[in-house]
Amino acid sequence: MTEILVRFFIKTPERTEDASVREAYGILAGVVGIACNLILCGMKFMIGLVSGSIAIQADAVNNLSDVGSSAVMLIGSKMAGKPADREHPYGHARMEYIAALIIAFLILIVGFELGRESIQKIIAPEPVEFSVAMIAVLVVSILMKLWMSRFTANIGQRIHSSTLSAATSDSISDVISTGAILISSVVGYFKGVNIDGYIGVAVAGFVLYSGISILRDTISPLMGEAPDAKTISELTGRILSYDGIIGIHDIMVHSYGPGKLIASAHAEVRSDCDLMAIHETIDTAEREIGAQMGILLTLHLDPIEVDNAVLNEARGEISDILAGINEKLRFHDFRMVRGENRINLLFDIVVQPGMKPQEVAALKQRVADEAARRNPAYHCILSVDFDHAGVR
Repeated sequence: MTEILVRFFIKTPERTEDASVREAYGILAGVVGIACNLILCGMKFMIGLVSGSIAIQADAVNNLSDVGSSAVMLIGSKMAGKPADREHPYGHARMEYIAALIIAFLILIVGFELGRESIQKIIAPEPVEFSVAMIAVLVVSILMKLWMSRFTANIGQRIHSSTLSAATSDSISDVISTGAILISSVVGYFKGVNIDGYIGVAVAGFVLYSGISILRDTISPLMGEAPDAKTISELTGRILSYDGIIGIHDIMVHSYGPGKLIASAHAEVRSDCDLMAIHETIDTAEREIGAQMGILLTLHLDPIEVDNAVLNEARGEISDILAGINEKLRFHDFRMVRGENRINLLFDIVVQPGMKPQEVAALKQRVADEAARRNPAYHCILSVDFDHAGVR
């Protein structure tokens, strides 16, 4: 069914990196969600009126709130697909995260309300309602919500959408809460044991956990999480594949929403190379890698002296010093400036995020002291870079 809907409503479903295709997927999921929840709401409300069941009517209202979640998903996908403008030069793709955030809050509200009602039922138990109409409605609801969870999960995996992941969790929460009502009704009717409140508390805990998980997963990219190692590894490998580029450092990757990556890096080249030729290489790398990875890439040309024996000796000593402290420590932008009475060594040390200021200061002092011990003329002028990109 999912494949039929995708093929019917989306012209080029395989081009998931295309913003318009992502938008089409999101709109499809939103429309299907609204339609399914409206069907469930109407069916439950009519059967509830005919049978006189307050529980079925209340569940119909719950499906009406799910229509709101699907509407948020639809609107979020539509807004995320808007092109860049003067106020938002990098596009609107982060609207997907905001939509997921709203859905997460709606799930949390449902969880809190379910928990409150369940505790009240434990304190003051009420007779559990049971009827053939109610059981039939609950079974149909569970089956439809199971299909909706699989549908949104399938679409979400195709376009890597946090909004659709949130919608999937919402549908699964509905399946569990409706299943809990079904179980408590059957047990209460046939065994005479009222477990409605206790099952409700357990379900509320699961729903709250799902909402908190979605919040955590959504807030992280909004705050600017570190890029994944696979992206950094691929980007590094592609840059270094070009002739004339002998090293790379200071990689920065920013995400402005799913499929919206902007990256920059310092490409190290020989200081005696043909400037015009290497500039053309850098331009080519920016264009080709950007097209291959779907990244807006900017490379900064960084000239490196490689045939200076004195400089290479000093560079080797600094490398030995850092390896002796921690094998993971790296450095770049190494330069030597000779003065009358000392030799200034200027370079940047790359450390892992999370180092405290006092630890950074101690590291810089230790490196400077060890360099001076090896050669009293050495005077280190250090800067520290934090390896947020995870480059090794």
